[in-house]
Amino acid sequence: MKAAVVILNWNGKKILEQFLPSVIKYSAGATVFVADNGSTDDSVSFLEENFPQVNILRSAENKGFAGGYNEALKHVKAEYFILLNSDVEVTEGWIKPIIDLMDSDNTIAACQPKVRMHSNKQLFEYAGAAGGFIDKYGYPFCRGRVFETLEEDKGQYNDNCEVFWATGACMFVRSEVFFEAGGFDEEFFAHMEEIDLCWRMKNLGHKIMYCGSSTVYHVGGGTLQKSNPYKTYLNFRNNLMMLIKNTEGFKLFRVLFVRVVLDDVAQLKFLLSGNFKDFLAVLHAQFYVFFHFFKIRKKRKGIKENVSGVYNHSIVADYFLRGKKKFSDLDF
Repeated sequence: MKAAVVILNWNGKKILEQFLPSVIKYSAGATVFVADNGSTDDSVSFLEENFPQVNILRSAENKGFAGGYNEALKHVKAEYFILLNSDVEVTEGWIKPIIDLMDSDNTIAACQPKVRMHSNKQLFEYAGAAGGFIDKYGYPFCRGRVFETLEEDKGQYNDNCEVFWATGACMFVRSEVFFEAGGFDEEFFAHMEEIDLCWRMKNLGHKIMYCGSSTVYHVGGGTLQKSNPYKTYLNFRNNLMMLIKNTEGFKLFRVLFVRVVLDDVAQLKFLLSGNFKDFLAVLHAQFYVFFHFFKIRKKRKGIKENVSGVYNHSIVADYFLRGKKKFSDLDF
């Protein structure tokens, strides 16, 4: 099998009903799988009745994004995995440009398309936009999206470009490299696991790419809403874990110190704005990392110095203090 589209589902019948038809319509040449992550609604029976051409992979429990995909992909034999969120509308010809690009260079481990908002299709979408980067303190951002600033797509990112990370909302990944890198870290459960995986694949000497000639539209927040304190916890905790796992040795403690201070500022902002549950979520995240530091540190291996795609400045300072709101404003 050349390519397999694998959609992770958890209690997402309504989302599948809305978006799965476009996947089936525009994914000729790829085999479509839905990996059910322990759903308690009638998602599976709905699929069986209405989409018999879709292959269903079942898990008895919800293992999150990371564990759910790790389990499902063990049972999919394909050269390329196309990991697709259930709330993504794909477009005609979305697969071929990326497969052609990855076929042309076997050092490419993963690639993403252009990701635009489903609700406002001229704007780039938060989770991926036109390819992901991180700053020197581990803050992720994208071409087309820096923090809350979303750019309008005017063709400025119609290129193919090497990036630091490809979005898990729509990630094409070479299956051989996925397993070589160890798959997703299941301790992450959800959020930033794709950035951690891309970092590990880059440490193995592979490239992560963005392909501007393929476009999808993402709703976002389909499982955990943006204001959910659990999402806040996962984002802050997982970012710190990712830094511990992948930052080169002599930089690690300096980077962690600065990052914890910046997280404390965010925590204070939550408290002053009345978001007490988010304040506690950040505190919980920091305690988790503190008490599990040595266990997390044992996961470090094969770390490379000066990995490409890291912005060697503070995106926080650039955005909030220097007013650099767009990717084109940054000093790459």
